[in-house]
Amino acid sequence: MSEIKAGDIVARVSHGRDVLFKITKFFTKRGHDMATLRGLDIRLEADAPLPDLVKIPREEVSAYWKKVMTKGGEQVRRCFERREKEQIKNRPNDKAEPFDVPGKVLHIDGDEDYFDLCMSTYKQLGVPAEGYNIPEKDQPQRVQELLQKHMPDILVLTGHDGFKKGKKDFRDINNYRNSKYFIEAVKNARRYEKNRDDLVIFAGACQSYYEALLEAGANFASAPERVLIHAFDPVFVAEKVSYTPVYRQVPLREILEGTITGYPGVGGIDTLGKYRMGVPKSNY
Repeated sequence: MSEIKAGDIVARVSHGRDVLFKITKFFTKRGHDMATLRGLDIRLEADAPLPDLVKIPREEVSAYWKKVMTKGGEQVRRCFERREKEQIKNRPNDKAEPFDVPGKVLHIDGDEDYFDLCMSTYKQLGVPAEGYNIPEKDQPQRVQELLQKHMPDILVLTGHDGFKKGKKDFRDINNYRNSKYFIEAVKNARRYEKNRDDLVIFAGACQSYYEALLEAGANFASAPERVLIHAFDPVFVAEKVSYTPVYRQVPLREILEGTITGYPGVGGIDTLGKYRMGVPKSNY
């Protein structure tokens, strides 16, 4: 086990190597050498004993990432197809060329790697977005300052989470790794803007306390069935809100089907979209 170091990609033998993780730190618990892990493509944080970990070869990691990016690219393609159909349907009958004014996103992410991937995906999708890599525990203290600075239409609060091993009470906030921070950040965001249609909020990560996040003021949250969610799921929720017209509710079925994980991982409430069409498009 001495060969394993922080930053290595590993899997848990006891879980059938079902998920790939990056090691973030080592610690000792009750005399056992342990590691804290963060999912490579899912927003899960977990602890594991070092003897349970196996290092994944570089070529296997590369192949894994290729599958992840292919899946994300397919979802991006579907977004463009959907928007093209909607624009054709809503395009003015006259000859004036319209222009898009999609909703603006503020994305706050507790994972540096996911943050970079998400910001690249927003750019690819044509969603105006500002973003910050901020640890989950610090998000409640930073969120109002950043809302005031950027005045977004959509706020994403995410990173990593997880339901603690051996715990059974899903209504106890102390049984979640980071849900309490997301909940407090949502509450602070609602002190800035209480109207759920003026500021649309997605909050949570893997296995997050879904009901408490919605109660705190989120429009969309994870995870209704306490499952693992994909790193890109918050982006695809934000994209759908950003490009749904302001006079329409975001179709809940469509927004959930538009994520990689689907309804077991993401849920929400009726919410108006943030997209506006302008006419005519300036030549300058």
